[in-house]
Amino acid sequence: MLCTNIALALLFYAWQPMGGRIWHIQDPVEQGLLYGQFAAGWGLILMATFLINHFDLFGMRQVWLYLRKQEYTPLPFKTPALYRQVRHPLYVGWLLAFWATPTMTVAHLVFSVTTTIYILMSIQSEEKDLVAFHGEAYKDYQERVPKIIPRLFRGSFMGKPQAPRTMAT
Repeated sequence: MLCTNIALALLFYAWQPMGGRIWHIQDPVEQGLLYGQFAAGWGLILMATFLINHFDLFGMRQVWLYLRKQEYTPLPFKTPALYRQVRHPLYVGWLLAFWATPTMTVAHLVFSVTTTIYILMSIQSEEKDLVAFHGEAYKDYQERVPKIIPRLFRGSFMGKPQAPRTMAT
């Protein structure tokens, strides 16, 4: 995680624009909506990290325990707030932030497409690890909660209602 964040920070720092515009929204209301979506994406990222333990996610809890000469203990599987709507709200936030722009340049498009592919591939790998670690609890969670696009209705789209299930928060 740390290496990914460092690489992303370096990418932002060394960014060089490429020519060409894909789209350019000039209407101030539409621009405001896109900037709002951009801000919502970053807000979602921040909120999601704290819901699942920000310090453990970024390795700070592990370092703190090591410095205190305590053994690392994995956190229990929980589905707080946003994690009841989608399994990967962190990734949803990244996607919102990367795609919400009033001016889409070729470089931004390449960046957005590449990071979207990376995120979709990461979800597959991450979910294999989560199933291996949490077992049936995570498999049940996968059946009930969509990956990145929240369901608008409780039942399935085929008209079969699903019985509501609860999980520890």
